[in-house]
Order: sequence, then structure tokens, then C-alpha cells
Amino acid sequence: MNLLTAMLVLSLAAPPTGARAVDTDSLPDLRAFLMAECQKHFDARRALVGRLKTSAEIQTRQKALRSKFIEALGGFPERTPLNARVVGTIKANGYTIEKVIYESRPNHHVTANFYLPAGKGPFPGVLMPIGHSVNGKAAEYVQRGCILLAMNGIAALAYDPIGQGERRQLLNDKGLAVVPGTTTEHTLVGVGALLVGSSTATYRIWDGLRSLDYLASRSEIDAKKIGCTGCSGGGTLTSYLMALDDRIAAAAPSCYITTLERLFATLGPQDAEQNITGQVAFGMDHADYITLRATRPTLVCAATGDFFDIQGTWTAFREAKRLYTLMGHPERLDILESNTKHGYPREHREGMARWMLRWLAGQDRAIVENEMSLIKDDQLACTRTGQVVDDLKGVSTFGLNIRRAKELATGRPEAKPDAIARALGLTLPVAAAKVTNDGTTFNYQTEAGLTVRGRLTDGKGPLVIIVHEDGLEAGDKALEKSDRRRLALEVRGWGKPKAAGYFGADMRESFLALHLNRPLLGQRVHDLLAVIAQRDENVELIGIGKGAQVVLHAAALSSRVQSVRLERPLVSWTNVVETPLAVDQLTQVVPGVLTVYDLPELAASLAPRRLEIVSPINAVGQTLDADAAKAAYQKVAAAYVERKLAKSFTLDVGR
Repeated sequence: MNLLTAMLVLSLAAPPTGARAVDTDSLPDLRAFLMAECQKHFDARRALVGRLKTSAEIQTRQKALRSKFIEALGGFPERTPLNARVVGTIKANGYTIEKVIYESRPNHHVTANFYLPAGKGPFPGVLMPIGHSVNGKAAEYVQRGCILLAMNGIAALAYDPIGQGERRQLLNDKGLAVVPGTTTEHTLVGVGALLVGSSTATYRIWDGLRSLDYLASRSEIDAKKIGCTGCSGGGTLTSYLMALDDRIAAAAPSCYITTLERLFATLGPQDAEQNITGQVAFGMDHADYITLRATRPTLVCAATGDFFDIQGTWTAFREAKRLYTLMGHPERLDILESNTKHGYPREHREGMARWMLRWLAGQDRAIVENEMSLIKDDQLACTRTGQVVDDLKGVSTFGLNIRRAKELATGRPEAKPDAIARALGLTLPVAAAKVTNDGTTFNYQTEAGLTVRGRLTDGKGPLVIIVHEDGLEAGDKALEKSDRRRLALEVRGWGKPKAAGYFGADMRESFLALHLNRPLLGQRVHDLLAVIAQRDENVELIGIGKGAQVVLHAAALSSRVQSVRLERPLVSWTNVVETPLAVDQLTQVVPGVLTVYDLPELAASLAPRRLEIVSPINAVGQTLDADAAKAAYQKVAAAYVERKLAKSFTLDVGR
């Protein structure tokens, strides 16, 4: 599978039968709104960078931005023993390949190939993160790049990323990968990781940092002469690592550097590891991966026909070049553009090797890649079965997510409204929506540039607001046989139901929202709160499907809500973390929410108001049985019993 195909698998991966997601009817408006919000930050960042005039100003920004970057990743764990071992050796003409296994975290294994030049060291060493190749470190372009370095006196360490090569994290009972796409598995990991305050990028970066630790620990390597290079997803990791680790003396990211402005306008947000929570909001763009390491030598390898926009590449390079010049070393930043498509072509490998030789070995000479003998995938394997999870029985990234969720559940304080609002990216109080109507359909401007629809039906009793995951028509029909006065509300981006992949039709919107530090769930809660504020009366709420989470949060944040009915609500975010193949949960993700609260705790906070929960579902959309439902909502029932209002809480499993 080539790199482009592997990346496209992310949006095409088929979920279990019966998965639902929103239609795209309302998504163009939401996407336009999110892009406009991003543009405000892009413009502010551009102006800020343009005002930098001195090396001291640049260094001050470097320090602040790196701190924000690490904070957005959720921080890193303590370094633990690598427990590294060489499990095999391949002798070749002019170099040796060692097959290595080490632990980036306790019992979490990394498989790698170490290319060691013939002769006496210590040698410079280059780390090579891998692009989205299914076979990871055994990919042809990886082997060619590592051999080229080794033949020119530079050692290279290529390691498998999670979800690739020997590190597939989800295996069936035959030891085979459960999901076909590498980026699909990356984003499945990311859904759970975000909920516990981490990310796929955090796991990937930590693997890279620990791989640098291993490379620097080898006696054959001069630890002061370390480089890093990789293509596509490996270019992503090279960019992250070179920005964060000062040991990387020379870097050469290939086919990745562009600008987020051009990326969002062309290809769109990619898989989970390439989307850092709040990145757009706190002002970090691709050029910053370069300037955070200024003025260490950096070569940007680009392809004219890349789907990572070449216009953005030159914009990022120009910005970084200006700052390198201000800091007195313009010669340490260069660009190589080949007339090729996305990949790590010969031109990039030769340019990269020459760059590493110049800055790590003090030699400046042309590098020519000659014919070379490549090794079969199975010969480069470090494990007996070809998969670390199967062979070594270690903990997967999904297991790490689950472990963290359990830790958080034991020490979580009671969530207060301000903490809930912060998690959702909301500013309270939410201003009343501006409303216009066209017959029975109302248009609510819930914030500048964003309008949602509602349909009001006259009837008896207090107003009932219905939020249905399938949009306005479905919400309007939910009480069509009732004589209640009701308002069906279609929050932003929702419309008719439509089958979609694991991550929903609004996957890209979800990532754009996370870049803004405004998760989609929080934005949809904002819509409902703005409509409630517009009504001069108390209301009752009904939330159906994903609408139940919107309603639950709005009720927790508004005293104007008198009663709540949740139909087919997601039982808990902990259940999402515990379900590696969770379906269509990305749109509901609130980064770090399990450090603050889980959904049953939020439901318990509604006491003493009337609360009905009907047919709660798990992370794959299955209705819970009676015993599982009672166990899940035990704290909710206890909260009502404590207030002597047990009858105000109803749990109906719908069977």
C-alpha cells in the first residue's frame, strides 16, 4: 500500500454494520465557520511573527511555544529503563543491520533496525521515523535511506511506529491486524487518548524520544552528532522531534512541511497524530517546528506534486529563513524541491544524506545512491510472530489508555460548572441567540457567522426543546403525536442520518474544532444554551442519540432546565476508552474530559431535577442490558436517593 492510499484508508474504513453519522447537508456551513475561525488565528499569528525583529524576541517566543506544545500533548511520562536487546544481526557489504527491541514505556515494546557502518566508530547517528507504510521499518524507501547513510559512514536507526510493521496494536485471534489502515488505527488510538488528556501524537513522540535515547546510548554512536529524517508521517514525527529535542543536531523532514492554512484549504486535517489540540488557537504552525530549533541545521525536503501543498511549503520556509537570518545563521536552513509526487524519492534521500554528512561529519560532497540489495520484510523482523503484542504480550496503546482512565476514575473531584465549561471550550454565560423566523422555522444566530435552525410547534405545558442526532426533521417527529409545546433544534453540523466510517462524516470538522480548543460537543452545547437564553421561560429538554450528550451538558450548565430526558445516550466516555473499535465517537470527544468528569457523574449532578434515561448505549451503539445499565448509573441513582427523590430518576433499558 502506498502512502497516499494508506492515508485515505482513514476516511474509508468501514465500521460495524449499523453505524450512524450525520449527513453532510449542514457540514459545509460548519466547515466554513470553523475555517473562518482558524483564519483569525492564522492572521494573528502571521502578524505576531512579522513583528519579531531580534534574536532575543525569537528565543522568548521559542520558549513559550515549546511549553504550550508540550502542554497540549498532555506532557510526557518519566523515563524508564529501555531494557534494550539485540535479537538478531544481518551482515551486509559495508554495513551491519541489528534487529533491536526496547521498551519506550514499561512493557510497551518498540521494534527497530539499527544500520551500523563498517569500520571503527564512533559514528554520527540518524533516527528515521517511518511514514504510513504498512510494513513500517521494512519499507523500501526506509531501507534505501538507511543503507545510503550507512554506506557513507553514518549509522541509522529505523523503528516501527504504533499501528505499523511489527507494532499493530489491534490483533485478532490469528495474530492479524483488525483494521486495514495504519492511520485508521492511529486515530482509533487517538479517540481514547484524547479523552484521558493525551493524544496519538504524544505516544508517537515519546516513542521517538526514547528511540533517540537508545541511539545515543550506543557506544558506536557520537551522541553529540545526532540527526533525524523521515517522510510523510515520518516527516511529521521528524518535525515534532526536531522541535522538542535539542540533541537533534541536523534534521531533514520530507514531504510534510507546509502551512496549516494551506493544509486545511486543500487536503484537510489528517489522522490523529497530525492534529495537536489547540494548535491553531495557541499559534503554532509548521514553520514553528523549524524555528523552535533555530538555528540548528534543517533541510526541508519537498515535492512539487505533493498533496502537502507546495505553496504552503515555500511560505513556511520563507518565514523560517527570515528568522534564521535574524539569528545570524541563514546558511543552516535550506530547501530541496524535487519534481516528484508524495514520497521519499532518490533526490530526497541523496540530499538528506549530503546534509547529514555536512553537518554531522564535517564533510561536504555529492552523494550518489547506487544499486543496493534490499532485505525481505520477514528477515528484518525482530519478533517470532511478526507482532510485538502477539509475541511479547506487552501492553498496547489502547491498554495504556484504559489504564489511565482507571487511574483518573479513582481520584476525580466533583465537577463544577466552571470546570465543565472549560473542558467544553465554553465561556459562560452564553449570550442569547439572535432569532429570525420564516413561518414555523426559526433561524438562531448563536454566534457571529453561525446560524442553526429550529421548528416551533404550539401546544400545552412548558416548552420542550428536542435535540436529535439526525437533525431538525427527526427532532420534529419525536413528539409529533404529543400535544406538548415543543421546539425541535438542529445544532450546528447536524442533518439527515448517513452511514460513515469509524470517525463519522464530520471527522474533519472535529479536528478543526480541536485545533481551536473548541470541541464540537462544546460548540453544540453552546447552540442549545444560546437558544435557552433567548427564551424567556424555563424549559424541559429531550436529547436523542448524540443529542443526549448535548442536552446533558446544557442541563448541567443552565438552571433554566427543569427536566431532562435522554434517549439512547452514550453510557460513558470510559466505555469509549475501553472499546478500541468505538464507532463514531470522535465528534463527541472532549480532550482531557476524564480528568474532570464522566457522563454518569454529570447526570448525577442534575439531582434533584427530573431525569429520565432511556435505552443507554455503549461505544459501538449497542443498547445496554438491565444489569449493565444499573451498574453504570449507580451513582446517579444514589444521588437521587440521597436527596430522598428516588422517583425523580428513571432508568429504562427499553427492553
